[in-house]
Amino acid sequence: MSPFRFTATLIGLASALTGAAPALAQMPGGMNHEGHQGMPGMMNMPGMSAPAGSAPAHAAHQHDIGPAGETYDLRYIDAMVKHHEGALLMSEFVFDIGSPGVGALANEIWDDQANEIKAMGQWRKAWYPEAPIYPVAYLPGGDPNSMNGLTRMSAKQIAAMQMIDSTPTKKTRVTWFLEGMLHHHGAALMMAHDALKKSTNPTILGLSRNIVVAQSGEIFQIRRMLQFDGLNKPEYHNYDSLFAW
Repeated sequence: MSPFRFTATLIGLASALTGAAPALAQMPGGMNHEGHQGMPGMMNMPGMSAPAGSAPAHAAHQHDIGPAGETYDLRYIDAMVKHHEGALLMSEFVFDIGSPGVGALANEIWDDQANEIKAMGQWRKAWYPEAPIYPVAYLPGGDPNSMNGLTRMSAKQIAAMQMIDSTPTKKTRVTWFLEGMLHHHGAALMMAHDALKKSTNPTILGLSRNIVVAQSGEIFQIRRMLQFDGLNKPEYHNYDSLFAW
């Protein structure tokens, strides 16, 4: 597990939740590797679109969190948790791949993002005890400072956040995972930059900076792995402008 990411999560928990009871993120199978299944047929939602040129199987997903306001951090947490859940599901397809380090990377991504899901679940419980148990999203035209300006996140919106369009075969799963995770990380960078512009919460800002640093580094790793397999498409560089804040 990345020490930087793990440390950042612990610092956020210590500063935001001293004395708060921990809460597991609400997802199938709890926080174990076992029990997850892929989710086909992922669709889009209105909002920020991914950079042009993304791989067709993982392209055109949109990750709008809505305007700044008192409920922004709640919306960001719910969106990022669902996005992270997609990374967990994708990673499980390649846990047992040995070369060139794909399985190890998948396990690291799973562990790191599961840890962040736990942290975000705790922050949500501490900061928004009045929030509904289900994930929420901005209601277009609603008040970004009021719970009345939120709506339940739809299955379509959850699917767009998770970004899994297809189920790979044993033969295609390495490239499917690497290309898909590259674009999945790119979407996370977009969301992190959105939070850096709109949130004023030091813990959310710290998490977002950590996502930019950690996932940019993993994009570099993924590109090296794809190059090892003879793949070096221009679209792999779509997110280079998001590698710093």
